[in-house]
Amino acid sequence: MLVAGVDEVGRGPLAGPVVTAAVILPESFDLPGLTDSKKLSLKKRQLLSASIKQQALAWNLAEASVEEIDQLNILQATMLAMQRAVAGLAIKPEQVLVDGNRAPEFGIPAQAIVGGDGIEASISAASIIAKVARDALMSDYAQTFPQYGFEKNSGYPTKQHRDALTEHGITPIHRRSFAPVRKLL
Repeated sequence: MLVAGVDEVGRGPLAGPVVTAAVILPESFDLPGLTDSKKLSLKKRQLLSASIKQQALAWNLAEASVEEIDQLNILQATMLAMQRAVAGLAIKPEQVLVDGNRAPEFGIPAQAIVGGDGIEASISAASIIAKVARDALMSDYAQTFPQYGFEKNSGYPTKQHRDALTEHGITPIHRRSFAPVRKLL
């Protein structure tokens, strides 16, 4: 059975898109060290991401923009990005496994698994690919907006990020619907 694992990165940050990945692994797939991306070092994530992309039957990244997050809310934007990730796979899966407590409608059977990124290889793989992609994106944004520390905080509300918001104001990549940003408008 072709199973796609799906995970997201970036629901909690104050800036940047939410990024999702969908990954279909071969049945014989075995990659030592595969686990929830948050438990891995940057270097290990990058190495695993490259290996996953080489060995996967199919993988796809998708996102929901800051504007979509502000318009829909973060949950609905995440669901939309997950649907986009699965829809963009080169191979149509027969089942989708999603990390978390709810799954969007994919038009095929789907199951939400709390903590799935630590127990299902395809979800772990999606978690890693999505995290590497989003972290790289936020590092790119750091070149344009250096005072916010996006290369270190990925847009999460660290003290440095909150202080930079107060001192320098909001950028076009800040989520205006999130309270710490909204109160500065």
